[in-house]
Amino acid sequence: MVDMEFVKQINDQSEQTIQLCYHCHKCTAGCPVADEMKYGPDRVLRMIQLGERERLLTSPDIWICASCETCGTRCPNEIDIARVMDALRQIAISEGVVIAEPDAIKFHRLFLSLLQRMGRMHEATLLSLYLLWTRNLLGYMGTAAKMFVKGKVPLIPHPVRARGDVKRIFEATKQ
Repeated sequence: MVDMEFVKQINDQSEQTIQLCYHCHKCTAGCPVADEMKYGPDRVLRMIQLGERERLLTSPDIWICASCETCGTRCPNEIDIARVMDALRQIAISEGVVIAEPDAIKFHRLFLSLLQRMGRMHEATLLSLYLLWTRNLLGYMGTAAKMFVKGKVPLIPHPVRARGDVKRIFEATKQ
């Protein structure tokens, strides 16, 4: 039996309608980290539709997601899968689920810190800082090389002009 309460919880928390997904696989095809995932964005959405709460909350996929939003931009039904992944992470943390990827919290803290400082993400900086922080300097170099070759990782960061606006957003979330 499908856990509809879980589906509703994800829909409410992410402000998305998971039931709109008809599994065209465009999200997974465009995901720069899908090769590192166990399921990929499309299967994560299917697992939500099937109410597979425990499998999802203990899945490494929700922590591997880079929140780059490529999947959402490719979705014909405009499902923001990055928000869905974020909702899954928040639920896992709030319920005390053992995190499948131990360094994931470090990654997300770095992600938010860079976003707050630059106003947008710069993947090369994020990856470099993450590898230094986790002391795993060679751990993801193969993945990084693939992303660079595909043009997914620009080398030079370009901060946004309206960084003050981004700063105000972060300050508002603290309240």
